[in-house]
Amino acid sequence: MKKIFIAAFFCLFATMAANAQRYAVIDSKYILDKIPEYKEAQTRLDQFSDLWQKEIEQKQAAVDKMYKDYDAEQVMLPDNLKKKREDEIYNKEKELRDLQRKRFGFEGDLFKKRQELIKPIQDRVYNAVQKLAVDKQYDFILDKSEGITVIFADPKLDKSDEVLKNLGVK
Repeated sequence: MKKIFIAAFFCLFATMAANAQRYAVIDSKYILDKIPEYKEAQTRLDQFSDLWQKEIEQKQAAVDKMYKDYDAEQVMLPDNLKKKREDEIYNKEKELRDLQRKRFGFEGDLFKKRQELIKPIQDRVYNAVQKLAVDKQYDFILDKSEGITVIFADPKLDKSDEVLKNLGVK
């Protein structure tokens, strides 16, 4: 009997502790879209990306032309010139792959630009969310945009507008 009483007490205590947790939901995409600096940074990032993509496309067109010219002339070329042309094409393709990696690869130019332009804004949002959590004594805050899937969230739990208010954005 004593064990049943202890088990029941423990279950009751655990249930009360679980109910005592405070939580909120935010939408970081909504928050970022409302921040003018984020839109400007995203536009600048897109401009860099387009510029670099055009550069790569131009180099790809040059490699394609080299390959087409070689394909048309290879029948008439002596072996030593064939080898030389193949090496030139191979080197140009390698340069192109290296450029793609440099611009768009892991920790490439696009990644670095994103860190430079967008990360400070994301850090401001994170600090505002953290301040909200401390001020309102939330145990945890869920982000309902993209990454984590929230099947249902009561709109009254959405504190995105409070985060924007803390950031000074209307």
